[in-house]
Amino acid sequence: MAGVARTLLLVLLCMALPCTQVLAAPADEYAVKAAFIHNIAKFVEWPKQAAGGGKLRLCILGKDPFGENIAVLRGKPVGRMEWEVLPVGLTADMKSCQALFIAASAQDSLGQVRRRINGSPVLTLGDTRGFAEQGVMINFYLEDNKVRFEINREAAARAGLRIGSQLLRLGRIVTEQGGGK
Repeated sequence: MAGVARTLLLVLLCMALPCTQVLAAPADEYAVKAAFIHNIAKFVEWPKQAAGGGKLRLCILGKDPFGENIAVLRGKPVGRMEWEVLPVGLTADMKSCQALFIAASAQDSLGQVRRRINGSPVLTLGDTRGFAEQGVMINFYLEDNKVRFEINREAAARAGLRIGSQLLRLGRIVTEQGGGK
């Protein structure tokens, strides 16, 4: 029964994707990850003060691994907001982002990034091994040639973000090294 429920939740999460892209080997890993980001955002609740004036700002820090795949998000609605996607550097005001994808090329700056957004309602995402254990809230990984994700609940709670139970059932829950300090 748990397998049926998990499959049903996976289908709900991936409504924007044809099932074959999610359940089979992804033709383009970053197209799948972009779709996952969109659908994950539907299951995250930001505090009211975090609303970006009708925009859900996804900032990409480091060398953009998505290429043109991220363009499908621009203007796409998520609830009452729509996606805005922009690259940022280390000196940018990352607190103005509702979601921040930290590329592998920026992994050496992860500690600095975490300090700069500490306590702000910024959903952090990445796809680098060990990122979730280091405080990134959603971290993508490949397993059996399928895109999966892990969730750091404590990091999200510290930022004032609430991750829906449906999403929590789909992801692998990870705890931080050192208790999130």
